[in-house]
Amino acid sequence: MPLVIVNVMPKPEILDPQGKAVTGALQRMGHDGFTVRQGKRFEIEVEGDVTEARLAELHTLAESLLANTVIENFEVVA
Repeated sequence: MPLVIVNVMPKPEILDPQGKAVTGALQRMGHDGFTVRQGKRFEIEVEGDVTEARLAELHTLAESLLANTVIENFEVVA
């Protein structure tokens, strides 16, 4: 079955406390020069071919269910 990935990340202007916590932990461990933002990754198995219509359906699904578009951006990767 084909696999489609939906990546969801907080918008740049939105605070990301989990990302800040990881960034701080990296610095305390001696790993400087990294900034982390934490998001979500969805792996969706698709029955049949991944057509343009199917990708459009997945885009709608991501926009309405997987991401809060007020505070998050998303991308659908086939």
